[in-house]
Amino acid sequence: MSSHISAVWAIEILDSRGTPTLRVFVSLADGTIGVSSVPSGASTGEHEAVELRDRDHYRYAGKGVRKAVTHVNEIIGPRLGGLDPREQARIDQIMCELDGTANKGQLGANAILGVSQAVARAAAISQDIPLYVSLGGSDAVRLPIPMMNVINGGKHADSSLDFQEFMIVPHGAPTFSEALRYGSETFQALKTLLHQRGLSTAVGDEGGFAPALKSNEEACDLIVAAIERAGYRPGGEIALALDPAASSFFEDGSYQLVRSRQGRKTSSQMIALYRAWVDRYPIISLEDGLAENDWQGFRELSAELGDRIQIVGDDILVTNPAHIRRAIAEKTCTAALIKLNQIGTITETIEAIDLCRKARWGYVVSHRSGETEDSFIADFAVAMGGGQIKTGSLCRSERIAKYNRLLEIECELGDRAVYRTAIDSR
Repeated sequence: MSSHISAVWAIEILDSRGTPTLRVFVSLADGTIGVSSVPSGASTGEHEAVELRDRDHYRYAGKGVRKAVTHVNEIIGPRLGGLDPREQARIDQIMCELDGTANKGQLGANAILGVSQAVARAAAISQDIPLYVSLGGSDAVRLPIPMMNVINGGKHADSSLDFQEFMIVPHGAPTFSEALRYGSETFQALKTLLHQRGLSTAVGDEGGFAPALKSNEEACDLIVAAIERAGYRPGGEIALALDPAASSFFEDGSYQLVRSRQGRKTSSQMIALYRAWVDRYPIISLEDGLAENDWQGFRELSAELGDRIQIVGDDILVTNPAHIRRAIAEKTCTAALIKLNQIGTITETIEAIDLCRKARWGYVVSHRSGETEDSFIADFAVAMGGGQIKTGSLCRSERIAKYNRLLEIECELGDRAVYRTAIDSR
């Protein structure tokens, strides 16, 4: 039986980019302590919940989070004392009411999410059950297909690529552990290919390589070659997924592919480019192919390619139920990227996922480019049963921590573990 909350506090820590973030602790009367850390994004949607920063330019260039820490320690913590940590929805609602804004701009989504996740973890520990069971019930047995970022560009790397993420998806593996092996072997094969061609094997924010390539297409060519070099079938066992993060190169009404020197393009021209790529490469998922406010373009993109590949909305949806409802009604996407810190609480995130389920959309639980060693999203992905996760490349410990946690969960589940060999959350 879970006991009541006795104390809540936070400290300022550093994320994987060396930028401040929060770590939150929730103590229960039975001695249990739940701990969780909050990630941070570089490529952020303008409609995301507010990540509160101090803006004191004499400290961490204004990126400190002491204000958010104070809000946890002095406002949120005292209000949650005595509550049952299993009442996640009630606790999340109380925090939203304490904040009193639509975008969590008063207390900060980073402060609120840190508490929300730490409460969930404390409840699970107190009940002596895994976090994925506490959040998803005893039927939470599906391991997610990983989308592994192997080449970085855009805001995630100082490279010649306009597009932000080039990913491999080992959807043809029989188990999660085998999928991880497929991905790791392909990642190492790609490293060898880059080395042989005299290209950099330095990595970007999410652990993918950041070479100086001649074009965005060359990244896809290299990945296909690496898949084959590792002994796998492109498209059959390992497919490709893209996250151009198009908002990052949308300016003055057009898409400006400056880094790759491909000039300016309209929405229609970008759709034509993607159509040509889908014809040429084994791509099964496209995220943020157009800018966050290009709703008409997204509708055209989904109409053009939605029956062939997964069209994922991230910046355009920001894990916000209101945006997802609109997108479902307007047939803007076929899947949503799910980031807990875009909306700020576990309860609201689950509401967003429930909308996807009802619409028979896919949904992809995702990390952020600024991460910590917290493996919360690994358990969350299994709890939600959507069968897809983005948590970075096959290096950097803050990414590997999530993969290793999924290996633990697969081991715990034993014969009950499910790994479906197609991207299908429906």
